[in-house]
Amino acid sequence: MSDKYISHHKKVTGFSFANLGFFTGFAGSIIGAVYSLVLLDIFGDPALVGMYVSFYFALMAFITIFASEVFKRFAKAPLLHTSLLIVALSYFMMAFPIAAPTFITIDLVSGAFQVMLGLLVPLFMADFAHGVGMEKLNARRWFFVNLGALTAPIIALSVASEFGIRTPFFLSAALYFMALFVFTKMRIKQQTKKFTTIRARRTLKSVWINIILFFRRKSFIRAYIVMFSDFSLVVIRTIYVPIMVVQNNTTLFGLSIEQTLGVLITLMIIPYIVLAQPAGRLAKKYGKKIILSTAFLIYGMFALWASFADGYTLLAIFVLWHLAGAFIEPMRDLPFFDAAKKAERIRFMGIYRTATSTSRIIVPMLAAALIFASGSTSVVLLLAGAVAIFAGLFVLKK
Repeated sequence: MSDKYISHHKKVTGFSFANLGFFTGFAGSIIGAVYSLVLLDIFGDPALVGMYVSFYFALMAFITIFASEVFKRFAKAPLLHTSLLIVALSYFMMAFPIAAPTFITIDLVSGAFQVMLGLLVPLFMADFAHGVGMEKLNARRWFFVNLGALTAPIIALSVASEFGIRTPFFLSAALYFMALFVFTKMRIKQQTKKFTTIRARRTLKSVWINIILFFRRKSFIRAYIVMFSDFSLVVIRTIYVPIMVVQNNTTLFGLSIEQTLGVLITLMIIPYIVLAQPAGRLAKKYGKKIILSTAFLIYGMFALWASFADGYTLLAIFVLWHLAGAFIEPMRDLPFFDAAKKAERIRFMGIYRTATSTSRIIVPMLAAALIFASGSTSVVLLLAGAVAIFAGLFVLKK
């Protein structure tokens, strides 16, 4: 299922696609800053927002599983072009005060094509790596993504405050149109694939066979667990750290709790910007396995420490564990690309990437059960510590 390239601009390299992270990362962070607020405005109930988000990620996981069937029928270049265009148009339409059913429909359509983007960009990076190595390319990509995460929320919330909660969608649409323009300038041409009729039984059988073959390979299981573990930690950080900062009731420099949280979020992002590219160089020098394992284990120890810390110590740990997270993020895709031959990447990429959605479905439910049973929010830090330490030890297994 590998794609052959007929022609492309002579200056196109893996870095060309890694640099797209500037546009997609900035746009994603803008949306992330207001998305839950927009959903709350639509549903009017936080519980309904949670139910919708769970449904959203379950649907995205389903779509991801069938991505290999899409790649069988369409070449990657037109798929990436179409995905960028539809996401850009979707965000543009979502910026208007449209009815709730229309917004949700467009949101789900946009999400499906964002799934495609999440799969396609790393595949293009690997195709055009040309000896550079995915370590450096991933480091470049995540540097730009996190650079956007540092500044975009401030811009998004300022624009939303001034012009309305949905206005930031215009900014994200503009960034995706810019990404589309950059990709078009690469002039990548691929031979059109012969479209085959979609037969439900044959398609389901093909997907099921791919799932079985994927989970029969130890190297693929290792890659899946690494991705699942890291996104589990991301879910715990995203949902529960703000809650625990508020519950901790410790402020910095006389600031309010809200201002303290804003300062901490900024400090948490900085390691990902500063350390992304050094992480890639260290992995190339000392080996991906040792760097990834060490980062998970350090993260786990910080999480366990945080479970019984409070005051300024707890706030400091919430910042420090991101030093380890900054080494995990650009490394987490590498076990998959090491395990998959070039011809297998398209076939198995979708199944592998379901780890990002399954973690977002399973971990919040597990965390909620633990909090309900213990009566303490900090119990989720024990969960984070257990996940990180397990992942760190698992990576070291032969």
